Amino acid sequence: MTSYIDVKNLSKNFEAINAVKEISLQVEQGEVLGFLGPNGAGKSTTMKMITGYLTPSSGAISIAGINILQDPISAQRHIGYLPEGAPAYGEMTTYKYLDFIASIRRIPRKDKKDRINNIIDRINLNSVANRKIEDLSKGYKRRVGLAQAIIHDPNILIMDEPTDGLDPNQKHEIRSLIREMAPKKAIIISTHILEEVDAVCTSTAIIDMGQIIFTGTPRQLAALSRYHDALNIVVKIEDAEKTKKIIGEQSDDSKVEEIYSGNEIRITAPLKNRKPCSDVIQAALSREKIVPREYFFEKGRLDQVFRDLTSSAQDSIKETP
Repeated sequence: MTSYIDVKNLSKNFEAINAVKEISLQVEQGEVLGFLGPNGAGKSTTMKMITGYLTPSSGAISIAGINILQDPISAQRHIGYLPEGAPAYGEMTTYKYLDFIASIRRIPRKDKKDRINNIIDRINLNSVANRKIEDLSKGYKRRVGLAQAIIHDPNILIMDEPTDGLDPNQKHEIRSLIREMAPKKAIIISTHILEEVDAVCTSTAIIDMGQIIFTGTPRQLAALSRYHDALNIVVKIEDAEKTKKIIGEQSDDSKVEEIYSGNEIRITAPLKNRKPCSDVIQAALSREKIVPREYFFEKGRLDQVFRDLTSSAQDSIKETP
């Protein structure tokens, strides 16, 4: 695989504030990196440095083999960038703005009209093609921002909250587009939406207080959850005590969670050994003639892992003398 993005020991200081501290990342062709972190963690600052819009205090950035600090114009030709807020010229119509971007990106005149129309169709902007950008909804402005980022078909995409402000149908469309483009590109997505990690990302990096605190696949991230491989079972209230006793023999009672809802109870329990314990539980339920309405194992809860990692990192940094 080709490493399109290579970041080494990247730091950014704003006077006394260390916004980004010695971070390193690599993103290869075909990889979609979910770049996660709380507000103020350093995500946008890092992305601005990677795209050449902000000069780092120290470190190195290679874009498609080009040192962006030494040759920013050549490196930026390989990049499509959707920044935070998707800024654009509000007085322009969607079509005129994309025509302007196509000219800046040096798309040949003979190809420009077809390229613009293709992008408008691809991102469903036909209904607003002749409307001023300042009159568009937040969701449509975001889609115009994405259109300008991909109009020159870059092999690297850097997107800051690409689905921010979109409705569920629009989010689905954009995620499908990202999956479609991914095999030929290296993509970084900054997001607060953890379901997006499962939906489109092949790898993840979490930044907090300017430092990378986790790198790995979404599956590896989910495996850190205390709910990873935990049994979820829903039974009727009248079966609750027998079910809890059966599950309690195969799990740590202190980690079992119960939620009552109407005439049912949901029990969540990490088992001592998933397959053997599950077989024992199902056999016991059958003997007691208990038929669960739900019975499944969780992959893990990304929101819980995210909270645990970022709160732990902040506590660690506060304690460092």
